[in-house]
Amino acid sequence: MVKQWKQCQTLFFGGSKITADADCSHEIKRRLLLGRKVSVALKQGRVTPTELCQRCLSLIKKTKFLNAYITVSEEVALKQAEESEKRYKKGHSLGDLDGIPVAVKDNFSTSGIETTCASNMLKGDHIKRVLLRYLASLLRLRSGSTDGIFGPVKNPWSYSKQYREKRKQNFHSENEDSNWLITGGSSGGSAAAVSAFTCFAALGSDTGGSTRNPAAHCGVVGLKPSYGLVSRHGLIPLVNSMDVPGILTRCVDDAATVLGILAGHDPKDSTTIQDPVKPFTLPSLTDVSKLCIGIPKEYLTPELSSEVQSLWSKAANLFESEGAKVIEVSLPHTSYSIVCYHVLCTSEVASNMARFDGLEYGHRCDSDVSTEAMYAATRREGFNDVVRGRILSGNFFLLKENYENYFVKAQKVRRLIANDFVNVFNSGVDVLLTPTTLSEAVPYAEFIKEDNRTRSAQDDIFTQAVNMAGLPAVSVPMALSSQGLPVGLQFIGRAFCDQQLLTVAKWFEKQVQFPVIQLQELMDDCSSVFENEKLASVSVK
Repeated sequence: MVKQWKQCQTLFFGGSKITADADCSHEIKRRLLLGRKVSVALKQGRVTPTELCQRCLSLIKKTKFLNAYITVSEEVALKQAEESEKRYKKGHSLGDLDGIPVAVKDNFSTSGIETTCASNMLKGDHIKRVLLRYLASLLRLRSGSTDGIFGPVKNPWSYSKQYREKRKQNFHSENEDSNWLITGGSSGGSAAAVSAFTCFAALGSDTGGSTRNPAAHCGVVGLKPSYGLVSRHGLIPLVNSMDVPGILTRCVDDAATVLGILAGHDPKDSTTIQDPVKPFTLPSLTDVSKLCIGIPKEYLTPELSSEVQSLWSKAANLFESEGAKVIEVSLPHTSYSIVCYHVLCTSEVASNMARFDGLEYGHRCDSDVSTEAMYAATRREGFNDVVRGRILSGNFFLLKENYENYFVKAQKVRRLIANDFVNVFNSGVDVLLTPTTLSEAVPYAEFIKEDNRTRSAQDDIFTQAVNMAGLPAVSVPMALSSQGLPVGLQFIGRAFCDQQLLTVAKWFEKQVQFPVIQLQELMDDCSSVFENEKLASVSVK
């Protein structure tokens, strides 16, 4: 694995990717959507890493209005592209991903690049951090986290032809620009960057659904690997027992390719698996008759939109019509999961945030009255209301008089929730099929009408239990809603059966043929960037 980490330090350089112009064929657009053949194009010399990087950087600038990026290290990106190009000329490429643009969420520490977590607490902290063992990131993705200081991320589908045409039909008098959509989850910047073609893949993080929820809203694939399959070293911790690096791509094959690079034991993360990990090559599944798909009855909640419910049923029917066994299953402790998650999440947040005291690194207030006053002022200035609220809740649950009644009981409930999944999979179920979100993405103006705690409970209702159980899960876009917006469904697999999970997801992806986002204005604006159409047929493998 050390060799693989060394490979990743150089092969992931900053960049982006754009669609062809609006007049190109559907097939060309679909190829641009994927990343599977980029490596082949690079090896054949049909495009060079430098050309790819330059075009990518150009589009990142053109999509600045999405607020997806915090830092773009352009000079370093171009330098690494040149190094990659030299390797290709010598026939010594480092692998399928050498020279392919990938972006990283701003909560992964990287050497020589500021990491802020989109928070005032770390903004301006130029301490040279530990080198990220996954990727030497040259693009820093804007975190859509609750502690964001750079403004919210805009969902690219807000500007899609599909959505705008539907809005014109239903809301003739409304100003389109004021009704942009949320990306959902703290990895919203990562999802938006992938959805808008500004990178082939992106790293996010997933603590309770923060990769899968944005993936569903932005029409991309969002993978949460099994806990312990991918090292957390370099990921600034939020909830140690649930945090997992997430992967966002435009197709399942690309997610498997990135996972194959990242997976494996890391001596600097004691929670990673000890056994060697084989490459995640996905077979083309043609026969699903031997599969058993479980449908958790507890996930049919009153809050679930009728459209998402309908698509969920259609997906189940699709598997059944192709010969798979589809059965209803029960996860009896599901109703307790969101409360259990809240107690455990805030408790670990309170513990992890204690290190941000203004002494060692990060923001420090100007108060010099006393150490206690400095602590208080620093944390008041560095954290916003949402984060401070979580810290207060967590500290309450961890008080000596509350510890047994809240934290310990929540841990016991967590075990029951994990056992529910074990029992279902032991009964013969291969994969669970559920919604990812309650509904499609909503306009930001509507989203902020609810308080953060309510929104968090709504957003994570279908996703957080997987984190508490440590299981792999992936959100795959299925179809567009009546409003022209993506709806994703979630597949949940057995622990460390990520390859089987992705194989099923790949089959499903092929069957549903999710449409390509039509960013009409962006396409027209960027048509000159790929004037020679070299990238019309490139993708990641």
